[in-house]
Formats: sequence, C-alpha cells, structure tokens
Amino acid sequence: MSTTPSSEFAPTIDRCQPADATPVSLEATALESTAPEYLRDLKREFATEGLVPADLSVEACFDEDCSLATQEEIDRIRSYVRAGSFLGVGSVSVTVDDVTNPEKVRPALAACAERAEREGVVLDLEAPVSLEN
Repeated sequence: MSTTPSSEFAPTIDRCQPADATPVSLEATALESTAPEYLRDLKREFATEGLVPADLSVEACFDEDCSLATQEEIDRIRSYVRAGSFLGVGSVSVTVDDVTNPEKVRPALAACAERAEREGVVLDLEAPVSLEN
C-alpha cells in the first residue's frame, strides 16, 4: 500500500484514455522462461492479441528449514517479480502453502516485497506468515 497521496498523480490519471485491451492474469507456470528475449516476444504477442497482463500468479513453498532452500525459493519469486515488471503487470500474487520456519521466511519475503516496489510492482502475498514481525 502506497503512502503517496493520490492527488500527486491525478493530472496524469485524468489524461488517460480507455484502451481496447483485455486485462489478463498470467500463471507463472505458463511462462517458458524469464529470459528477457522470451519476455519481449511474449509481450509483443500479448499486444498483438489485444491483451494486457495485469497480474502474475506464483505458487511458492517453504517446507524446508534450510536457509539455502529458502534463498532458492526467494530467488525464484524474485525472478518472477522481474518478469512481471518487464511484462508490465501491476501485481505479482504469491500464494505460499507451507512455511516451516517463519523466522527465516519473513525477512526474505519482506526483502522480495521491497524489490517488487522498486520494480514498480505490488507484491500481493497470501501466506500463513505476514511481512511484519
């Protein structure tokens, strides 16, 4: 959630025009790659089809009490945040089914959320752990 007053952006938003494009939600598993070349071609295909990717859905699991495994899963999520930013999605929705060690996962997810914010994407987290301590 942004703390920036929306009035700062009102002049820009007021000048927006409706576009003839259909917003779609994209599942991370549908992506063949997160490589820029692939994403560039996919973005072009979306535009050709009149589609706009609005959300990228990612399923994650932190069922091991291992820092290395946690980091690998966070790196995977971060790659989808970068891919989502490249594709122009507004949010990356992360659903986490299992968290074995919340003390390891919470700061990693918080760092990922900060990264998403820097990329201009909202990280929407549905998990048995919150980002706050």
